[in-house]
Amino acid sequence: MIPETMLQTGRSPWMDWNGPENDIVLSSRIRLARNLEDIEFPTTHSLEEGKHVLKKIYDAWKEEQQTINVPSYWTLMSELSSLKRAVLVEKHLISPLLASHEENGAVLISEKENVSVLVNEEDHIRIQSLLPGLQLKEAFQTATEVDDLLEKSLTYSYHDSFGYLTSCPTNVGTGLRASVLIHLPGLVLTNRINRLITAVSQLGLVVRGIYGEGSEALGNMFQISNQTTLGKSEEELIEHLESVVHQIIQQERLARETLVKQSNIQLEDRVHRSFGTLKYARIIESKEASQCLSDIQLGIDLGYIKGLQRPLLTELMIQSQPAFLQLGAGETLSASQRDVRRANLIRSRLKEELKEE
Repeated sequence: MIPETMLQTGRSPWMDWNGPENDIVLSSRIRLARNLEDIEFPTTHSLEEGKHVLKKIYDAWKEEQQTINVPSYWTLMSELSSLKRAVLVEKHLISPLLASHEENGAVLISEKENVSVLVNEEDHIRIQSLLPGLQLKEAFQTATEVDDLLEKSLTYSYHDSFGYLTSCPTNVGTGLRASVLIHLPGLVLTNRINRLITAVSQLGLVVRGIYGEGSEALGNMFQISNQTTLGKSEEELIEHLESVVHQIIQQERLARETLVKQSNIQLEDRVHRSFGTLKYARIIESKEASQCLSDIQLGIDLGYIKGLQRPLLTELMIQSQPAFLQLGAGETLSASQRDVRRANLIRSRLKEELKEE
């Protein structure tokens, strides 16, 4: 069972900002979709078949876990309140779809929160590896090790011509979805982001918001991932994404240089206004808080603001989300109550951080 400390703590190892290109790339994620042979996929299987899948995967993990000695926590969705499931979504440890599968969904999360195994989501198994900075190859290596471990005890649904079979045709083949969470304030402020999104889409990649499909790009953070999973090897898909991300990083750095050269005082003013808002506001909505945190993060990168650590800003971005605020309060909060609690939380944390300096 997931410990309470994991639910109460906003900071995860992927927020540590110690990975490559960490001034722009927050995290790298690999997700592998797998299904068990001769069992209906979750989109069509019965409740009994779902429970059968849960048992097979739990037994496989228990047996193999003894050989690797990596602490991890197996938790049924039915053991968590809807609020706690939402917190795991906000921490990027499970998907919104799994959070909705209360009857036969489960998750296995490593103690360091860098590996999650989602059970009975859209597919029987979704292995997720999450690392700080631009580390797609390293994340793939970790996901592959978990995949190999499970496959010692489980037989996957696999076709010699098509590869791994999945519930959604767009995942057939490698079953791999590689993505990066990337902070692009320079491209947004110079009005180049829409052109970039169009260009990236033409390269077989997709740009989404901070929480993936259907989510908004809060705080100038975007998730970029491969769109196709068939016809190329896992290594080729990752190489392609990484190559495009390097070009985006270059474009973002050029945009920041342009902003500093052409409107330095205006940019510095924007950063400090956002800093002042977060330091003194008594009421703040999620969207405004995310935008201010993005401005401060840019201010740290450009040297306008001293004494704050970037991991704190990412942590505040997570902790100021609705479920986290309500879990911390121990009660359901209205939107206006959340705005007050969000302002209090951010103000208090900034005060603590600046005092420590």
